[in-house]
Amino acid sequence: MNLNEFLNMGGYAFYVWTSYGITLLVLLANVIGPARLRRKLLVDIARAARRARKAA
Repeated sequence: MNLNEFLNMGGYAFYVWTSYGITLLVLLANVIGPARLRRKLLVDIARAARRARKAA
């Protein structure tokens, strides 16, 4: 088996590589989404803490 045969996946390359790509996108979304949300929540908490200190 050479590299070209492997990449062709027995004629099913489009379906196989598409499923790999979709899986990679989902995994990245599962990492990036919560990280962005965490960063936003930390900024919101810091902003609320600054407001509370100014009001006190």
